[in-house]
Amino acid sequence: MHIVLIEPEIPGNTGNIARLCAATGIELHLVKPLGFSIDDKHLKRAGLDYWHLVKVHVHENFAEVQEKYQGHKFHFCSTKAPRAHSETTFGMDDLLVFGKETAGIPEDILKANWEDCIRIPMIEGARSLNLSNSAAIVAYEAMRQLDYANLQQVGPGTRT
Repeated sequence: MHIVLIEPEIPGNTGNIARLCAATGIELHLVKPLGFSIDDKHLKRAGLDYWHLVKVHVHENFAEVQEKYQGHKFHFCSTKAPRAHSETTFGMDDLLVFGKETAGIPEDILKANWEDCIRIPMIEGARSLNLSNSAAIVAYEAMRQLDYANLQQVGPGTRT
């Protein structure tokens, strides 16, 4: 599975998502321009000592991601989407796409992929959730549907 961040702006969010990716084996894709340096101390602090577990790809633009992953299923996460994330079916090699914190996924990308847009349900009047929280919610729903494939089923130190 893959998480794609289009033009992320806040290093702490990207660091948290990198930690999510490290814990789950999800590959992380960062689409330029980035609002920070990958060497940013805040980015590294949020990811703590997990960076060696994350497979990170940096792309010049979103078209590069689409070209490289032709034939893969893309899920575009937006507060504007017509259906909930839990109403779609996820596959092992799908891409979960998120936009930048201040603007979300660009409108032209949403319009071109409307049938693949999903949202996290919220109460009326709530603008949005934090980007790293949103990525975790959607990623874990996808993994739940896949029966947490490749993830530890019993916690360390748990008696069986």
